[in-house]
Amino acid sequence: MRLRLRNTGDVVDEYRFEPVGDIAPWTTVEPQTLRLYPGTTGTVELTFSPPRTPDATAGPNPFAVRITPTEHPEAVTVPEGNLTITPFTEVRAELVPPTVKGRFRGRPRLAVDNLGNTKVTASVSGSDNGDQLSYDLHPSNVQIEPGRAAFVKATLKPRKIIWFGSKEQRPYTLAVQRSGAKPLPVEGTYLQRGFLPRWLATFFGVLMALGITFVMLWIAYKPNISSGATEKVAEAGSTLAPAPSAPASRQPPLSSAPETPAMPPQDPTDGADADPKGGDDGDGGDGGSGGGKGAPAATVTAKPPADTAATAVRRLAKNDPGGRHICYRAFVAGEGWQKPVCDGTMSGRTGSDAKIKALNVATTGVDGSAANAFVNDPQSTDGKGHYVKWTAIVADGKDNYIGRADKDAPSMSGFAINIGTGRICQVSSVWSRAWGAQTCGDQRPALVFAGTLDNGVWLEAVKLTV
Repeated sequence: MRLRLRNTGDVVDEYRFEPVGDIAPWTTVEPQTLRLYPGTTGTVELTFSPPRTPDATAGPNPFAVRITPTEHPEAVTVPEGNLTITPFTEVRAELVPPTVKGRFRGRPRLAVDNLGNTKVTASVSGSDNGDQLSYDLHPSNVQIEPGRAAFVKATLKPRKIIWFGSKEQRPYTLAVQRSGAKPLPVEGTYLQRGFLPRWLATFFGVLMALGITFVMLWIAYKPNISSGATEKVAEAGSTLAPAPSAPASRQPPLSSAPETPAMPPQDPTDGADADPKGGDDGDGGDGGSGGGKGAPAATVTAKPPADTAATAVRRLAKNDPGGRHICYRAFVAGEGWQKPVCDGTMSGRTGSDAKIKALNVATTGVDGSAANAFVNDPQSTDGKGHYVKWTAIVADGKDNYIGRADKDAPSMSGFAINIGTGRICQVSSVWSRAWGAQTCGDQRPALVFAGTLDNGVWLEAVKLTV
């Protein structure tokens, strides 16, 4: 584009040209300065070079050029215009992971990236040679904004189950179809495992054959066993004289024979079996004897399993199938693991010196979570802590642990976390400071940060919602 300039003043002046606005980085002016005599006209050329990226939004984009006279810098002129960028489409798809394993199903995810500068609408379908698999795709249709990505969860189910034998590879293809464009195929492999390994089937077969053989031999060669107990008793009875019977008044009652308890009596001081009122039975005897009704049975109490964030979120998911929930608990120095809380309830302790060293998080309905702890660094030279390694993406209903829950672990001053679908929000409290404002992050690869980057202070409480 050409820009024509006329010097309407009465002195020779030099003019400087500077592109301004959102598309200024893509604009060049040649020449950048122009010297004009009074009443003369000059021309400069504007060249626009928008990149082939989502940043170059399709449609009209306003631009401007600031013209500054050297002799009269206060007389600045800014002519404006519009640059129309034509749309282009570029889609990339990838299976994560490309190979899945399972006996009855496989669950890969298809990541579809929109690298163009206009919104993309596409449908996803699955196919394979021989129609050996069935496909459950959610969602089957996606709309993706420029520069964003969509994730499609796929469930692959084999039409035939391998009961015995080795695993088999079943190649398949997920196709991304856009209107007026060729399908974009993405190839993957489902590795179907046998329900029982071949060696186990052989073992059961040999074991059954041995059992049948043993039974047949026992039937064919069963020994003839007879007992001489009756004859011996009769012979002994014939050689013994009858004993005189005692008078009826001197015979001891049958109930006076000592009884052998089936189990040793329990300690009456045991809190689990003691009298709930804490006193005796009213007759001066042992309160645990029960009036001679027999020894009490022994009680064995198993240690209950730990209540983690995953057990808490699974309880919510059971009562609210298809709902979105997040549960979490804090490991506090000097206290240990707290009980898990969910959906915006505070975990930790405010107004104290209790430092959070680790967090246990679990989600449901959000396609898993990944996180990264930001911890205090005693050797810091810039007043900041440092990040530790990101956790792997932990599936819904599973425990995700952030930081370290041990005596020598550094205190957490903050952490970053993301989820697979939807939004995640946080409100956090840092020692010696008030509660911060709520911040939120979109689905992966976006994230939300809780706490502070400052070294020497620590995270003391947090609330999370999805």
